[in-house]
Amino acid sequence: MPLISVNGLGKVYGAEHLFAGVTFQINERDRIGLVGPNGAGKSTLLKLLAGYEEPDEGTILVARGTRIGYLSQTLDLQPQRTLREELLAVFDYLRSWEQELQALANAIASASERGDIRQREQLLQRYAELQLRFEHAGGYTYEQRVQQVLDGLGFSRELHDMPIAQLSGGQQRRAALARLLLQEPDVLLLDEPTNHLDLEALEWLEDYLQEWKGALVVVEHDRYFLDKIVSRILELAFGRVEEYPGNYSKYLQLRAERFERRLQEYEEQQEFIQRTEEFIRRYKAGQRSRQARGREKLLSRLERLNRPQEFQELHFDLKPSVESGRVVLSTQGLVVGYRQPGREPRVLVHMPDLEIIRGERIGLLGPNGAGKTSLLRTLIGQLPPLRGKVVLGHNVHVGYYSQTHEDLDPSRTVLDEIREVAALSEESARALLARFLFEGDDVFKTIGSLSGGERSRVVLAKLTLQGPNFLVLDEPTNHLDLPSRQFLEEVLATFSGTLLFVSHDRYFIDRLASKVWVIGEGRLHSYEGNYSDYRQHLQRERGRLLAHERQEENARAASQEAARPETALAEVGTDHAGAGRRPGRERRSRRVGQPRLRSLIEVEQEIEQREQRARALEEALNEAAGRGDVAELQRLTSDYEATRAELEQLLAEWEQLAASQSQMEASR
Repeated sequence: MPLISVNGLGKVYGAEHLFAGVTFQINERDRIGLVGPNGAGKSTLLKLLAGYEEPDEGTILVARGTRIGYLSQTLDLQPQRTLREELLAVFDYLRSWEQELQALANAIASASERGDIRQREQLLQRYAELQLRFEHAGGYTYEQRVQQVLDGLGFSRELHDMPIAQLSGGQQRRAALARLLLQEPDVLLLDEPTNHLDLEALEWLEDYLQEWKGALVVVEHDRYFLDKIVSRILELAFGRVEEYPGNYSKYLQLRAERFERRLQEYEEQQEFIQRTEEFIRRYKAGQRSRQARGREKLLSRLERLNRPQEFQELHFDLKPSVESGRVVLSTQGLVVGYRQPGREPRVLVHMPDLEIIRGERIGLLGPNGAGKTSLLRTLIGQLPPLRGKVVLGHNVHVGYYSQTHEDLDPSRTVLDEIREVAALSEESARALLARFLFEGDDVFKTIGSLSGGERSRVVLAKLTLQGPNFLVLDEPTNHLDLPSRQFLEEVLATFSGTLLFVSHDRYFIDRLASKVWVIGEGRLHSYEGNYSDYRQHLQRERGRLLAHERQEENARAASQEAARPETALAEVGTDHAGAGRRPGRERRSRRVGQPRLRSLIEVEQEIEQREQRARALEEALNEAAGRGDVAELQRLTSDYEATRAELEQLLAEWEQLAASQSQMEASR
């Protein structure tokens, strides 16, 4: 039985029919991604499912006892509570049971002191029943769960006891998400849950939701997130919903195929109609009039197909007006931060001496609050450095995209804002704005009345008129719908200038970055490659660190073992042939009376298991490729890469352990 059944749902705002005839079901453990262009009604549909609004048409049937949790764009937190108190309030029922258990324990002790055996037995029975219920409901782990979610969503310890009212808007939204996850509803409705999450928190949320036991419906513009989390797509567009199996990448493939098929069917029908109408015109009054009337009757009964609709798309490009010198920007002894009146300056980032070379594409990463925006503003001269200097190269023209759109004047119209940059006629400005999806009277809207996505398009339009050769972009994909994000990627991929950008969109970073700058613990580190290359680098570093720690631990254990008098046995039949050689399936000879260190054997067994898994995954990849199963290929490729990375770490660990054992044997 479905948890939620939606039948013929419709919603009307004034004279506008937002959508109609929407029908689908939400089943247990469903993972649904709700996608579509901005303004299609995705957030409205979530509100209807959550019961925050009533439909104008159709019905929503919710199975008895189904609990629905909804993360909306507006929050309902208690401002006087601290962050930790707000999350602990989810477990008020457990805390009341906890207090009752304590009261029962005191009453049992009192009854024992009085010698009231009957009351003591009654209290013990009640205590046992309540304790079982308390334990089953997670009474002994709820505080750990609160801490896990707080840490996972990136809340530092000093924020735990801060009142909700003093948290920033982004922090409050993360607090609402944390509370919702702890409530564990049967159906989780999430409207842009990754907003205000840095990459570390975003990846934690992905892992958390992969283990989610309930159903999930999510509106999200992060393609990486959708590919990893959802197994079914609902597309809300042109006033209706269409379903697609698989994740977002599979949806793109299936949607393109469906569109081509429908377009072909439409064009074939149009050709048939045209031929039939021509036949009717030619023979209606002649000898074949009976046939003509028959075809006319057939044509009148024909169910006409509508031409399949396409999403509105941006149409622009970014071309530098001039070419910059080879060195676009250099830093010397740069320290980024800001000065505080009457207090010590707040240091955010210590920069190594770096150069940005013409044509480089640099993605800037780091946790929230690390200083990414401050660094960008310092590099382009909007914020003075605390120490050191920034030098712009010859002929460098900077184009800056602020994530807050602070360079837009809220009182101006869209048309006036564009004409402020270049002396365009109204006709030329309108033509330009049409390429950014501003048509008709849209050009007379004030900037202050625009949505975040519309403001983003205005900023992009201004950049095209400025012709910069060094683009500095701070979260340029925020507020853009998925098709617009993909188009912006295409434009920036062909941009011939230099690019420095901040983004949490991992597809965006992977597509564009040739180098990654990462801010961590107040320092900036530079890595070659894109986001995936950076993640692989981190995995290798963690593997090497783990192997080194294990090597030191095994060396200490071996040293302690060798120091024990009872282990100082005579050496018989020493053989070092296996040291430094890659382990195979065959057993290597070893010293009689001296067993191989168990840790080395365990590593060998793990290597064999990973090799077997890698071979199995290779076979599965070949089969999926033969079937053309894109979603399965992506999943298997991810598993295969992870298995190969684990195998490399194990081999490195084995070599170190084998060398360590060989050295110990040689020293005896």
